[in-house]
Amino acid sequence: MFETGCDVAVIGGGAAGLAAANEAARLGAKVMVIDREACLGGILQQCIHTGFGLTRFREELSGPEYAGRDIALARSRQINVLLESTVLDAENVGKRKTLLVCSRSHGAMKVHAHALVLAMGCRERNRGNLGIAGSRPAGVMTAGLAQRLANLEGCLPGRRTVIIGSGDIGLIMARRMTWIGAKVLAVVEIMPYPSGIARNIAQCLDDYKIPLFLSHAVTAIHGRNRVESVVVSPLINGIADTSKTFTLECDTVLLSVGLIPENELSKKIGVKLSLSTGGPQVDSSYMTNIPGIFACGNVLHVHDLVDNVSLESTLCGVAVYNYLNRDGAFLPKEFPVSAGVNLKYVLPSTYRLGAAQRFSMRALAPFDDAELLISSGGSELIRKHLRFVRPSEMLTLDVPADKLPLGNDISSIEVSLIKKESAG
Repeated sequence: MFETGCDVAVIGGGAAGLAAANEAARLGAKVMVIDREACLGGILQQCIHTGFGLTRFREELSGPEYAGRDIALARSRQINVLLESTVLDAENVGKRKTLLVCSRSHGAMKVHAHALVLAMGCRERNRGNLGIAGSRPAGVMTAGLAQRLANLEGCLPGRRTVIIGSGDIGLIMARRMTWIGAKVLAVVEIMPYPSGIARNIAQCLDDYKIPLFLSHAVTAIHGRNRVESVVVSPLINGIADTSKTFTLECDTVLLSVGLIPENELSKKIGVKLSLSTGGPQVDSSYMTNIPGIFACGNVLHVHDLVDNVSLESTLCGVAVYNYLNRDGAFLPKEFPVSAGVNLKYVLPSTYRLGAAQRFSMRALAPFDDAELLISSGGSELIRKHLRFVRPSEMLTLDVPADKLPLGNDISSIEVSLIKKESAG
């Protein structure tokens, strides 16, 4: 069996994997990126619409253009890339990680590394996760599959389409389906607010006068060979109001009902997962409960902007390099960080004394004029005003080292989201 080695093995060649690999390589580590696709870039390669890179590059790029910049950087830094390769298993033996890989070019092989970065991204929830009643005809697919068919395969997924869920991929596909000649009848969202970012609501639905039904659910899908219709019901306190049910005749149903971090391999290795995010539990350096194994990007928690994925993963790349070079040196103790009122989660779940920290979090409900509050033992440490807060848009907060507790008496901190009128 062919065997090879490196300092850092990165599983996943999307935006997260490339950013972490590029930064670790820039600092001097020998890096290998392993990806199951035939080319690097991940999901970006099928996202031919623009809107990427506004924060990171100050330019509006398409998905392939954004990925192309990181791919070119990886080539210039001589990162070893293993494409059309799947990691079947991983073993943690002391300071060395061993991956069992099935590669198109090498067959079964082993990769030995001193550090491992999990950057496998996420997958879409499908009909099996929803339990929608009705028959099982052709024409029901995830929005991501429809995007691949339309943008990469040159196929028209359907002509009369209903989209279940208002996630960003679904919103973008509502516009894309309209562009390629299909009729989008409606976007049906179970929540009382959209699941996608405001920019996509405006550009993909409002601009094309596509109806958005909030607090509605598709309660049945009908059809013999192909989808023929769906039944839509308004919800009152989460229960379908059958007296106001209506039917939409369509031939295609796209599902945009959320993303799940891809952590089957993580669980196999023994990485502890968070119930709040579905991703690994990490400390302030993005390291999991297993020393030398790191996680970043959508495998850690679902992002709405690829720019934030790249920034987070760049920080992870720095942390990986520091881990390789500290050689067991003492690090300051980590202290817990918890999500307070109105927040689903806060990452990372710990902070380190004497170091600045970037926290990422997601709200449980929409708010206007709210404030992010970091407190410790009832004492306010930092407060930030936010005009608009939406669960679909990830919040970030950069906290200087001198604003965090020193660990003398109070060590843990809590991050909360409060309405402005109740502040203070």
